[in-house]
Amino acid sequence: MAKRVRKQQNRTDVAIVAGIRTPLGKASGLFDQLGAVDLGVLAVREVLARSPVARDDIDQVIIGNVIQPSDAPNVARVIALTAGIPRPVPAHTVHRNCASGMQALTDAASSIQLGRADVVLAGGVESMTHAPLLFHDRFRAAMAKLPRAKTLQQKLPVLMELAKAPWKPRIALIEGLNDPTVGMGMGQTAEVLAREFSISRREQDEFSVQSHQRAAESWDAGWFDDEVMHVFAPPSFADAHRDEGIRAGQSVEALAKLRPVFDKPLGTVTAGNSSQITDGAAMLILASREKAEAEGWPVMGYLHDWAYAGCDPERMGLGPVFATRRLLASSGLGMADLARVEINEAFAVQVLACLKAMDSDTFASDKLGLGKAMGVPNMDALNVHGGAVAFGHPVGMTGARLVLTLLRQLRDDTGGGVAVGTLCIGGGQGGAVLVGSEPCKS
Repeated sequence: MAKRVRKQQNRTDVAIVAGIRTPLGKASGLFDQLGAVDLGVLAVREVLARSPVARDDIDQVIIGNVIQPSDAPNVARVIALTAGIPRPVPAHTVHRNCASGMQALTDAASSIQLGRADVVLAGGVESMTHAPLLFHDRFRAAMAKLPRAKTLQQKLPVLMELAKAPWKPRIALIEGLNDPTVGMGMGQTAEVLAREFSISRREQDEFSVQSHQRAAESWDAGWFDDEVMHVFAPPSFADAHRDEGIRAGQSVEALAKLRPVFDKPLGTVTAGNSSQITDGAAMLILASREKAEAEGWPVMGYLHDWAYAGCDPERMGLGPVFATRRLLASSGLGMADLARVEINEAFAVQVLACLKAMDSDTFASDKLGLGKAMGVPNMDALNVHGGAVAFGHPVGMTGARLVLTLLRQLRDDTGGGVAVGTLCIGGGQGGAVLVGSEPCKS
């Protein structure tokens, strides 16, 4: 019999009553002409259309987003109003890098537990395709002077400054994938883990092929049909339903031909064993258990607990180890109690390094303050339908996707139990959530 989660004193059970996501589109691909607002609106409208929850039932809207559109400040509010959420309902955007979608859900759960809301619409959205190009500061400074120059004599020196200023734009997406506190890109931190945990290029490529194979097989079996909505995206408006980045025929031999991206020429991290740059949105509706039962709403599952933890930014990929350790300690559970586990595949090596750290007595003693290794998930329960190496990683959305897919796994695959979804966070953090098919034990 599966171990039940102990209920912390006076904590309200948080039910998830509905959830949906868009298919994930490769950068400049499927959703080339749809921005974050468009994707968010589509997902909000769809989750409401599929749920008995009415717009007037929503007390708050919380949406995670990283690359926030300059033309849609507080993108959550813009999405909510455009999707038809009533104007009196407040909305705000949250940003915790890769865990932004997860942060939106845990903030929603906190609000429900504090009695400040009964029903919250929460999720994540990201359009990495539309990350802006930025001009150099010298160009910006000259442009700022131009409106104040009234005469031709005043304008000429400003125009000369503009001509001399660097015109090559800075790429915001690339800058955003760098950690200024340690001067390293996310891929470079993955290379650190490959060296320190002695993880070979072939191990990474084999893990990546497995991710694509599992994703393709699950799609072919119809497993994702209820999780992913149909989108008719311009310009063709053809029916898009399947995640765009999955390569069913991926092979280790093909991946072996790719060159290292982040540590040339001796590195092991390539575009093929890293998560893809991707666009997408996921939205869920959370409610207090009492509200859901009173209204007779179907319940997908429960958001039991969560934890966030900091770690060395140069080894940010180990964040899931620290966050999961904290979460399991709080919940009184061990790895053996988990029916399913999702570790976001920011990089294949990052997941493999987490597994080695979880299985290491030395790491447990030196970094976690434990007498022995915390243990690894059952490998048959880990990322069973593929992960971000295959799907992609829309950074503000992924945390919400993990929760949605775990709830469906507990309902459709395992027949119940509890599960953990966890991810690394740029800047040296980890986030982890515990979800279950049943309420907490009193």
